[in-house]
Amino acid sequence: MTCYSLDGLTPVVHPTAYVHPTAVLIGDVIIGPGCYVGPLASLRGDFGRIVLEEGANIQDTCVMHGFPDSDTVVERNGHIGHGAVLHGCHIGEDVLVGMNAVVMDGARIGARSFVSATAFVKAGFSCDPQSLVMGAPAQVKRQLSDQEVAWKQAGTREYQLLAQRCLESLVACEPLAEVESDRRRIADRGLRPKGSSSQ
Repeated sequence: MTCYSLDGLTPVVHPTAYVHPTAVLIGDVIIGPGCYVGPLASLRGDFGRIVLEEGANIQDTCVMHGFPDSDTVVERNGHIGHGAVLHGCHIGEDVLVGMNAVVMDGARIGARSFVSATAFVKAGFSCDPQSLVMGAPAQVKRQLSDQEVAWKQAGTREYQLLAQRCLESLVACEPLAEVESDRRRIADRGLRPKGSSSQ
C-alpha cells in the first residue's frame, strides 16, 4: 500500500486486515481487524479521521474523506461497493453501500440498511435501521426483509474471506502469454447478483 504520515499521525492497519498495494492511506486512518481495502481506494485522513471497523470492506476506487474535525466511519461489517464516495458520514453496522453511491457530510445510515447503487445521500440525511435508501436525492423506499439482510451478510463474509485469501496468496506476477490447456477456475463460492443494491 501507499501509506503517508501527516502532521505526526500515521495510518493504523490491523495485522489481519488486507490493504491492496495500490490503495492510498494518508494521516489519521484506522483500519480494524479483518477489513478489506481494494485496489485504488483512497482513504484521506488529512482533515478528519477515517475509520473502518472490524470486518468492514471498501472496494476498488472508493474514496473516504471528510471536513476538518469530522469522523468518516464504516462500522463493523460495513460493505462499501466499487466506486462509492463517503464524505464525513457515518455508515452503521452491517450496512451495504452500492456501487458509485455518494454519502455526504453528517449523513447517518442506520444499521443493516442498503444504500442503492448510484444513490446520492444528501448532507445530514438519516434513516432507521434496515432501510432501503434509493435515488438522487436519496429517500427511504421501504424496510428490508431479514432475507435481504442475510444475503448482504453472506456477501460481506466473502470479502472477509477475501482479505484472508489475499494475505495468504496474492502476489505480484507477470501475465502468461496464453491460456493453459488445463486452466482451473477460482471456486464458485455460491454468490449470485440480486436486486438493485449491487455489491
